[in-house]
Amino acid sequence: MFELHSKIRRLTSKEKQQYSKEGYVTGLPVFSENAVKDLHNWYNELSSKLPNDIDINKTNMWHKASKNFYDLCRTSAILDYVEDLIGPNFVQWGGQFFSKEPKDGSVVPWHQDAQYWPLSPANAVTVWLAVFDTDEDNGAMKVVSGSHKLGKFIHKKNDDENLVLDQEVSFDQIDEDKIVSLNLKAGEISLHNDALLHGSEANNSNRRRCGVTMRFSPTNVKGDLTVWPFFETQLARGVDDFRLNPSAEIPRGEATPLKMFSFSKDFVKDW
Repeated sequence: MFELHSKIRRLTSKEKQQYSKEGYVTGLPVFSENAVKDLHNWYNELSSKLPNDIDINKTNMWHKASKNFYDLCRTSAILDYVEDLIGPNFVQWGGQFFSKEPKDGSVVPWHQDAQYWPLSPANAVTVWLAVFDTDEDNGAMKVVSGSHKLGKFIHKKNDDENLVLDQEVSFDQIDEDKIVSLNLKAGEISLHNDALLHGSEANNSNRRRCGVTMRFSPTNVKGDLTVWPFFETQLARGVDDFRLNPSAEIPRGEATPLKMFSFSKDFVKDW
């Protein structure tokens, strides 16, 4: 879809060990510097279709709605990295943007993804693709290294309007010495475990910051439809011998999610 980086590769043994021990790996090359402008144009095209009163951070399921988004998620280099962590047979079930305009004040509170996800067994890898360069000045994602091995943290409801999510882990539960900022160049990705504590601060710069998240799980993971009735999967690589979850239709055109949760059938009429 976009020009791949000349240094794309598979994960090293050291990176696999780091993911197991620390819950993340970062700075992985996917797209070339020549592709960055195309990546920006791609984001601008998709985001421009949203009504002005819809916050892109409050939308999800882009992989069900948009063929262009779906195709990006099927980039071979991205799937290779994921396969190195969870094996050859896996599905995608989430696709979202996390965007911060310059000085917009939005914050992603400290949280564990697994807190929000009724999956059994809990086993999901998130790909975070930098659309624009991201660093501490413009609100890069931060993680608490090794926190995925510490069990569930206490999450409390917080409806503060500047928070992208409504549950947060209080800072007094966090080992400040373990915080790592995942600074990325546009076209690079990080990968993180669903139990890893992470969040991001406000964008205090004059630069836009945006990441694309893609959620993948092995085919033996089942979503609880009593909690998530909209949960559907698309086979990303390999085979699905378990067939535990409803399948989402592969998009044939361009629709635009206007909310967090939708069925793939909701988008068909717009393709």
